[in-house]
Amino acid sequence: MREWLERFEQFAIDVIMDRRRGKRAAAFRVFLGAMSKLYGGVVDLRLWLYRNRLLRERNLGCLVVSIGNLTVGGTGKTPVVEKFARALQDGGRRVAILSRGYKSVKQPLLKRIVGKLQGKNEINPPRVVSDGRRLLLDSKTAGDEPYMLAANLKDVPVIVDKDRVKSGKHAIADLNVDTLLLDDGLQYLKLRHRLDIVLVDRWQPFGTERLLPRGTLREPAKNLRRASYIFITKCNGQPNDELKERIRKYNRTAEIIECEHKPLFLQHIETREERPLDSLKDKRVGTISAIAVPESFENGIQKLGAKVVATKRFLDHHRFTEQEILTFINCCVESEVDMILTTEKDSVRFPRLPRLDVPIYFLRVEIGILSNEESFEECIHRICQPRPIVPARRFF
Repeated sequence: MREWLERFEQFAIDVIMDRRRGKRAAAFRVFLGAMSKLYGGVVDLRLWLYRNRLLRERNLGCLVVSIGNLTVGGTGKTPVVEKFARALQDGGRRVAILSRGYKSVKQPLLKRIVGKLQGKNEINPPRVVSDGRRLLLDSKTAGDEPYMLAANLKDVPVIVDKDRVKSGKHAIADLNVDTLLLDDGLQYLKLRHRLDIVLVDRWQPFGTERLLPRGTLREPAKNLRRASYIFITKCNGQPNDELKERIRKYNRTAEIIECEHKPLFLQHIETREERPLDSLKDKRVGTISAIAVPESFENGIQKLGAKVVATKRFLDHHRFTEQEILTFINCCVESEVDMILTTEKDSVRFPRLPRLDVPIYFLRVEIGILSNEESFEECIHRICQPRPIVPARRFF
């Protein structure tokens, strides 16, 4: 069943990206196009209802910052969330990250029963990946991105729940935080945002330019007007004048910050041994990944001087099996590769392996600001040092 679902998902992606031809693909494309029109109407209606206060946002009495995007996946959001969390924590804020935990699974039944016996009476309590002191869940239960954030941010609580009002209340009451960072929160309107940070991928700024499910846009490009700050991600130092001009058509006031995904070092998936980036020079490598835009990862490896001689791609968020990894290892042995590389997000979904005939490393990256760093610092200062509220003067 899992294999059939993955084959269908791959077929649907190929249709959406216009990589499939034939009558079946054409018919499916027509169906998806009709669904996109319906979806677009629902998106506009939902925004109208919130704008006219027929649907009400919840205010939890603390600062809420959303980091999100207009497209489905691939903008490099997780390192940006990590950078913001570190900066806000360094600025004196007590931060918690709220994630919906895409493709995470519920805790085992036994664990939930034990929680009930311990007096945790909430029917579906939010899953605390980290309480700011220790990791409490694995990547399967937490979701790969929340787990990665929790592992890298030792002193920042990370909570997973589709209902971010519920998880926000838990963070405030039980973990004593004063700032909520919504991971992938642009479309989550149920909780009032103080700031909306929106990411735009330099290479695919508005995805396929079509709405879901025919395309990869979650909402129309015009809704970029809701952004307080706009990050252009995956920059390479080249000018982005045309993209900035288009962004300004939708949002004339938001600060635009250009950034790159900066490689730091290689880290072994099991021993955690670190190796410098120059150890890739002239090496024969294999790459394995399950991310939205694998080409970005593979091209980055080649720019670091490695020769990619074997590649294996899976669907985004795919959970690897032992057999899949061992099969790729065997392929890499035959190709005489020096090492296998994967992304940090993928590494948390690797199973424990009985053997490693070829060493496997992940690439550790961070966000580097290329332009308008003063606006990023001003954003952090704006959050950490808010202006005091001056009571309105009363005239009698």
